[in-house]
Amino acid sequence: MLRSDVTREKLLTASLDVFGRYGFDGASTRKLADSAGVNLQAIPYYFGSKEGLYVATAEYLTSIIGEHVGELRQKIGARLVELDSRGEPLAETEARNFLTEIVQTMVVLFVSRQSESWARFLIREQMEPTEAFARVYEGVMRPMIEIGRRLIGAIIREDPGSEHVKLRTLSFVGSLLVFRMAHAAVLAQMEWEVIGQEQVEIVRSLAAELVAVLGPLEGHAA
Repeated sequence: MLRSDVTREKLLTASLDVFGRYGFDGASTRKLADSAGVNLQAIPYYFGSKEGLYVATAEYLTSIIGEHVGELRQKIGARLVELDSRGEPLAETEARNFLTEIVQTMVVLFVSRQSESWARFLIREQMEPTEAFARVYEGVMRPMIEIGRRLIGAIIREDPGSEHVKLRTLSFVGSLLVFRMAHAAVLAQMEWEVIGQEQVEIVRSLAAELVAVLGPLEGHAA
């Protein structure tokens, strides 16, 4: 890796943590540079301004998450395109298998230490969305949620574009995000000191269980 690339990477890694902890206004350029261990002039040199660094940090976060789920997203997306081209529906069993694979991948990511800085950054953007949120949403959140809608729609036998399926999907995603957004509460309630390999396997089993119990609501009109 070139020295310039190393400097840029240091700034992006540090900025994800600093912006997440202090917000855009609270993160001074001095604090950002010191945290990255680089010269203050590196920010305007590589990103133009603090604003440019902030947006680049969102794109960096998108790429990191994409590295974890990109291959899976591509595989499922290709299968959906194949079925659509033949005018065939996605079978419930295949939809459940795909969804289980997604949620088990995501929940392991959510309980990992590396996702702490991601969560802080995204929580701030959820509260007061900026261009940074738009980058993350369009780059990774929207595509994953829309795949989730297709899979959940097939499982509960409803139109993936319906308001009900959208809400079911968002609610389902929320049941997984609790392991990151309410991490301290999870540890306290479960009386776990840390989430190690044993706890990860327990959480992965729960994720699969959440998929297994998904189904049409009795008396609900599709």
